[in-house]
Amino acid sequence: MSIPEPTQTPDGPAYEGRLLDRADEEVVDQGVAFDIRTLMSRRGVLGLAGVGLGAVVLAACAPSASGGSSSSPTPAETSAASTDSADATEIPDETAGPYPGDGSNGPDVLEDSGIVRRDIRSSIDGGATAEGVPLTFELQILDLANGGVPFAGVAVYAWHCTAQGEYSMYSSGLEDVTYLRGVQVADDDGRVSFTSIFPGCYSGRWPHIHFEVYPDVESITDSTAAIATSQLALPETACAAVYAQSAYDGSASNLSRITLASDNVFGDDSGSLQLATVAGSVAAGYTASLVVGVDTTTAPASGSAPGGGQAGQGGGRPPSS
Repeated sequence: MSIPEPTQTPDGPAYEGRLLDRADEEVVDQGVAFDIRTLMSRRGVLGLAGVGLGAVVLAACAPSASGGSSSSPTPAETSAASTDSADATEIPDETAGPYPGDGSNGPDVLEDSGIVRRDIRSSIDGGATAEGVPLTFELQILDLANGGVPFAGVAVYAWHCTAQGEYSMYSSGLEDVTYLRGVQVADDDGRVSFTSIFPGCYSGRWPHIHFEVYPDVESITDSTAAIATSQLALPETACAAVYAQSAYDGSASNLSRITLASDNVFGDDSGSLQLATVAGSVAAGYTASLVVGVDTTTAPASGSAPGGGQAGQGGGRPPSS
């Protein structure tokens, strides 16, 4: 029984177009999150036929063998990513916040050549790089208007704050910086993936990542064309581990004063449809994944920025977003 070999890419070893969560391990030892993504991929199912379904199922069910990995997520932490296309629910519409960078509130990075990119850690011109614990986050977009099939070809614009809770293009000293913002086009499985850093926690908001979904990449220069605007929430276990690091000064204190239930964005349902599944460690970096149901038969209802939160001031203290 042959073991599939990864392909070397500029971003690291990959299998069937997906970066390995554990670069030093074989494809069959990548852990639950990677195995589930492989099983859900039509290409992955065919590619793993040589390994044997039993091996894949065992790998998906076995406990992690990687030292330093975070503990198993709670049911609440896994609820969003465990949803399959048969019972996927529309992602809640949320505010884009005061720092969207999409032209709806001042600066517009979506007009810039080079905004379509996977690695968003550096400014588009390469002049500045955001520092922090590595995070790769993946969204799978499902087309609910057509039975929950993968929404291939949609463009996803994602952005988030720095380890210090600041936003590029808006925070003092970062007006000419464009890092932690980027666009990816969904593949045949409806997936987009970004290489970034773990965002900090600023006062008044639960740690999160913003995203907008557009019908196609040609539509991204018009913010009103977005068919969905929402936010991804990060689980407390991973946040606590990351915020113990000195680069995230202030985030641990801010996190201790808020919960998903009290957050002014996720509080309606404690982020039940927006809480990502996260695996990894501070030393190895983290991966986050979330299934995003988009229903084009309903009108987008994202509102203006809610009150609360202090973003953009540094020290883990960015107004609400």
